[in-house]
Order: sequence, then C-alpha cells, then structure tokens
Amino acid sequence: MLRRVRRRLQGLYGRLLERELSGTPTHVAVIQDGNRRYADRQGKGTAAGHRAGAETTEAMLDWCSELGIEELTLYAFSTENFDRPPAEREELFDLIERKLYQFADDSNVHEERVRIRAIGQLYRLPPRVRTAIDYAEAQTENYDSQYLNVALGYGGRAELLDAARGIAGAVERGELAAADVDVEAVEERLSGGPARAVDLIIRTGGDERTSNFLPWHANGNEAAVFFCAPYWPEFSRVDFLRAIRTYQSRQESWQRTRTERALALLTAVGSDERARLLGRLRTENADIDLPDERVEEVDIELKAD
Repeated sequence: MLRRVRRRLQGLYGRLLERELSGTPTHVAVIQDGNRRYADRQGKGTAAGHRAGAETTEAMLDWCSELGIEELTLYAFSTENFDRPPAEREELFDLIERKLYQFADDSNVHEERVRIRAIGQLYRLPPRVRTAIDYAEAQTENYDSQYLNVALGYGGRAELLDAARGIAGAVERGELAAADVDVEAVEERLSGGPARAVDLIIRTGGDERTSNFLPWHANGNEAAVFFCAPYWPEFSRVDFLRAIRTYQSRQESWQRTRTERALALLTAVGSDERARLLGRLRTENADIDLPDERVEEVDIELKAD
C-alpha cells in the first residue's frame, strides 16, 4: 500500500517538475556511480549491481528521447576501473559487450536514429568488447538525430594528454605551425569525442566530484553539475527532472548576470548607441526580470544626454 502511494506521489511530483521546465539541455553527461554499493546493500554480488545499473541506463535513454535531449554521454568504464579485481573487470566487460549488441539491434535506437559511439582508450579493452563497439558503431553510423556516447577506458587527463602529444608530433613533423595551435586543433585530436559541449553533468551515489570526466567539453563550457544521493540503479525520472531544473536555474542565473554586466557597460557608450542596445536587451531578455534599478539608471542617463 505504502509503495503504491509513494509511486503515485512520485508520478505527481514528476509531472509538476516537467510543467515547470522551460527548456532542456542539449547534452547531458552522467557519472553512473553506486552500482557496487547498491549490490552490497542488497546483499548481492557486484554483478547484480551492474545489471541493475544497466536497467537504469536503458530508462535514461528513453527519458532523453522523451525530453528532446540530443546527446547523452555515459561514464561506463574509467581508466581507474582497469585496477579493479580481474573477476569484476570480466563481469563488467561481459555486461558492456552484451549491452552494446543489444543497443545496436534495438528497434527504438533505429526508429529514433541514435548514433552510438565509444570514446576513450579503446585499445586497452579486450578484443571481444572492441568487436562489439565496432558492431554498434557500424549499425548506427549514418544516424544523426541523437547521440549516445559510451565512455570506455576513459580518463579526461589521458584524453588531453593524447591530444597534446598529437599536436606536438604534428608541429615536429612540420604539419602544423605552433602559432596555429588553437581550440579547433585540439578538438580535432580529441578523436571520437562528443559532438557538442556538455551542458549538464549528473553524478549519482553521493560523491560530489566530477572524477576527471570530459574536462574539455564540460569545464570549458561551464556545465551545470547535479550531485544526488541515490545509487545509479535507484536513479529515477524524478531525479533526472530535478537535475534538469538545476541546469535551467543555472542558465537563468547566468543569463541574468550577463544582462546586468551588459547594462553596466551601456554607461560607457554614446547615447544613441546606448538607446539601441537597451532596446535590444529588453527584446532579447523579455522572459527575464531585468534589474529595474539598473535600467532606470540607464534611462535617466539617456534623458540627461
């Protein structure tokens, strides 16, 4: 009885959250933490925790599709995970291999035209996992409506180090001038990386750190970050909506700050240009409450001019 009531309340809360959302991120990246702790709490082996986490991953794909999120990156296996006990690594590789084939043959993936890609030091993975990656990528390589990036053998520092080495080699061979090393040159060498900058990072399991995840695509974009207590197998649609609300609040705060700075800069330009820019600010930010006192200051200065 209590479980049924709890489910109904969660459903109502979820619908309320969804009505409050005015926009969604384009690219969400998830650190799926807590599978092993979930299994321990259930009195089961680690493999059971990873299998339960895989079910949440499938649900996450559906939620992203429903909300129009165009790109999802999942931190499935980090470079640090290579240090786990051999038996647990093999369990993870078994699960990853199976899920890659499953996703590649899933009718929903093909109906939604989801492109599957793996990122990371893939050469360190067992051949059977690399074969599954090749299959999933080949089955979906012509799709571009949505992207699912699976981070395997991934570490942000290693990714940037590989890019730096590639650039250094190109400069040494005379293929690239040192003066021409720019953002584009780096991104070209982040092979197989996300198509878009990351807007929102989610980490489950209670830890409040981003664990070397997508430093170029997330930190460079000042991505919003949402930390939550539920282990990954327990992560729900309501938790996901709360994460998106965090992103939305951050975007509104950032836009308001940018507008306030723009208003401050208006005092440094001539009156004609100031009037034009003030009108543009009001038009472009009609959905945001501009700081009235600052607008009044600018209006007073315009009249004085």
